[in-house]
Amino acid sequence: MKVTISKMCMGDRNCNDLCPEIFEYDEDQLKSTIKLDEIPEHLKDIARRAASECGADAISIEE
Repeated sequence: MKVTISKMCMGDRNCNDLCPEIFEYDEDQLKSTIKLDEIPEHLKDIARRAASECGADAISIEE
């Protein structure tokens, strides 16, 4: 699984709160970024949850 964040990110940091192992906040760009190129199996469900709860629909998942 690969996760990406588009420029539509509003920077509300919900994804960072849900899963800091995958997401981090970039203070310079004022948006979240992805820490991992490939999402480990044990984090896939929380990555999907972050995508579904993203208010800006900025998180995309490629299975």
